[in-house]
Amino acid sequence: MEEQVNSHKSELWSLSLRDLFYKYVRFLPVFILSVALALFAAYAYLRYATPIYSVGGTMYIKSDKQGTRSDKFEDIFVNDKALNIQSEIEILKSKPLMERVVNRLGLQFNYFAKGKIKTPNIYKQGPFLVTALQLSDSSRPFTLNIHFLNTQEFTVNDSEKEFLFGQVFRNSYGVFRLDRNPSAGISKEYSVEWKPSYIMAAGLAGSIQVNPKTLGTGIISISMQTENAQMGADVVNQLMEEYKLYSIEEKKSSSDSILQFIDGRLAEYGRAYDSAQRVLLAYQEANDLIDIETQFGNYFNAIEEADKSIAEQRIQLNTAQIVEDYVRDKRNEYSKVPSSLLLEDVTLNELVSGYNTAQLKRQQLIDGNVPLENPTVIEANGQIEKLRTSILENLKGIKTVYSNIIADLRTRSGTAQSQVRTMPYKVKEYLERKRQVETLQTLYKYLQEKREETAISRASTIASSRVVDKAVASSVPVKPNRRAIQILAILLGLGLPAMIIFIGEVLNDKVATRFDIEKITAAPILGEVGHSYSDKVLVVNKTTRSMVAEQFRIIRSNLQYILNKVDKSVILVTSSFSGEGKSFISTNMAAVLALAGKKTIILEFDIRKPKVLSGLGMSKAAGITNYLVGKATLPELIRPVEGQENFYVLGCGPIPPNPSELLLDQRVENMFTWLRENYDVVIVDTAPVGMVSDAMTLGKFADCTLYLVRQGHTFKKQVALIDEFYQDNKLPKVSIVINDVKMKPGYGYYGYGRYGYGYGYGESSYYEEEHPPQSLFERFIGLLDIRNWFKKKK
Repeated sequence: MEEQVNSHKSELWSLSLRDLFYKYVRFLPVFILSVALALFAAYAYLRYATPIYSVGGTMYIKSDKQGTRSDKFEDIFVNDKALNIQSEIEILKSKPLMERVVNRLGLQFNYFAKGKIKTPNIYKQGPFLVTALQLSDSSRPFTLNIHFLNTQEFTVNDSEKEFLFGQVFRNSYGVFRLDRNPSAGISKEYSVEWKPSYIMAAGLAGSIQVNPKTLGTGIISISMQTENAQMGADVVNQLMEEYKLYSIEEKKSSSDSILQFIDGRLAEYGRAYDSAQRVLLAYQEANDLIDIETQFGNYFNAIEEADKSIAEQRIQLNTAQIVEDYVRDKRNEYSKVPSSLLLEDVTLNELVSGYNTAQLKRQQLIDGNVPLENPTVIEANGQIEKLRTSILENLKGIKTVYSNIIADLRTRSGTAQSQVRTMPYKVKEYLERKRQVETLQTLYKYLQEKREETAISRASTIASSRVVDKAVASSVPVKPNRRAIQILAILLGLGLPAMIIFIGEVLNDKVATRFDIEKITAAPILGEVGHSYSDKVLVVNKTTRSMVAEQFRIIRSNLQYILNKVDKSVILVTSSFSGEGKSFISTNMAAVLALAGKKTIILEFDIRKPKVLSGLGMSKAAGITNYLVGKATLPELIRPVEGQENFYVLGCGPIPPNPSELLLDQRVENMFTWLRENYDVVIVDTAPVGMVSDAMTLGKFADCTLYLVRQGHTFKKQVALIDEFYQDNKLPKVSIVINDVKMKPGYGYYGYGRYGYGYGYGESSYYEEEHPPQSLFERFIGLLDIRNWFKKKK
């Protein structure tokens, strides 16, 4: 028997894919309908969904430059210091820069053409433009609903007053005028939305994507997705132009700061120079000093050389003082040190270069809308302060060096002066004043040169970026993806019904297939009985060739392998609970055994709910309970079934109050002994073994047990009870009969029809087929039954 079970399971697994195919083919109309509905939904979505277009452009930004410049001309004409690409990307995505784009393109107004379902954006395609002459509140958005009565007249919002193109009209939002665009036709309704620049800029800035096109280069890609491709292209192109203008403005702002500083110094030194020159002239005139150089040239050559050196060192010292004053000035706390004022000192120049770079990075963070409280800005402030301290310390050392040099030169001058002690005091005073004038003159000329250099540099300012590829309006939307949505609709149309069917199968806790039984218990399956559409319980007789009758004959043939050719046999029929068809199976098993020439009797031992007699159309009479209480004998209780040979029935009799105790009486054993002597086959229709103990009590008198499992009625967990009876031999030779198997069109998956049921489905040459009334849906499924297609092809 174990080999038989394993053989069944092996066969099952070998057919699982085919069975799975047939299982879902049954629902082919559902799949077709589901796919059709999904495709219709996809069509409706694609028909009315707003298309999204992707536009993009490419620009080049000069990347960071390392090292210091050595070419003076480049230092003058190229005013762009090293740029950080990532910082520039943040600036491109900033709201202030986008707000400039909005103002330049006039995107505060957005135009929409109202349709029955969609309201598309008609940027630059509308028949009119709105001009806002005055706004009541420019910080709040509003909407103007324009309804055209004809090609010239229109109404605004809910107003009944009619206006013409070019006519000024007023409402609660302000004063406006509509100007006609003759290149576009007029439909009936339009909607014009106005939003403040900062609100519009915030929305557009959020949709802008800025990414390096190639890592390690300054080429970046600017793109955005929008409902209107032309508007998106204009925004991207204008954004690149505004960035170029912004970079130029930033550079000019830096140059303006330097020029402002130099102008202040020039005014100060100019006044000092004029004053010193007037004092010199007055002194020369008062003391009648005409050609002092010629007169005392030979005496003061040495002194002049020393003084000349002192003057040069004073220039350097004064320049160092200017730089120190600039750095210490709180007004210049976050400004760059003018590169044109630096001394020829490598260490100082490196410190100033680092200081200016730190200032530039900090300014870029602030321009990128990074808050001052941001740790990055605070860190930049700390770095600037550290570099400022280092510069001041370096300047202090430089000044000390220059002061020492001057002191040394003065010492040399004093030595020379000792040689001309006889020089008149007037001449020495004159030369002192002249040296002051020359020093101031030299400083003034030096600042004038630096101012010219800065002015030239400002005039030659160029943008740090250039457009590589302009954005072009695309006519092919990126969303929705038509092919992807159609494929998704097909997948959903197939997947949702399959999932529902699968979940239904998973949640189904009742027996549906033969495999549901075989995977739980090793008990043999004796046969299957299909659903009977007859109004009678007894469907087996000499003349019937119905499919159900033939199935009972198959079970009769299989029964001989269970009984091992026992001449006199007692067959117990039971189930897990009521309603599984014990009386139907018992009655027809008795009838089919009687047709084989065996004298057969059926015992109505379900003394709680007897159904055998009513199923045979026989009236109730005295029966088993009468015999068990000693009020009748067996021969007088047994009744033949009318119209059947060798078929007898022993009814239940009156229902007793204690059926379980009544079955323990000795008369039960005597009854079965007598019945074995007088009948070839005894069929015992007993109560469900899963509910009462009657079947287990009567099991000791039986040779085998037919345990009923009803398709769609018996719970799978109750099959485990069958396995317990089979493994522990609590009932004799348990075998299973599957009852009420319904063969639906397309259902035919593994199990049902194993012993002939369904083999000749639709072929009248084998069976007198019962044809139950079919619904329209069942007829449709029958037409789509793929097995019928295969049979027709064969």
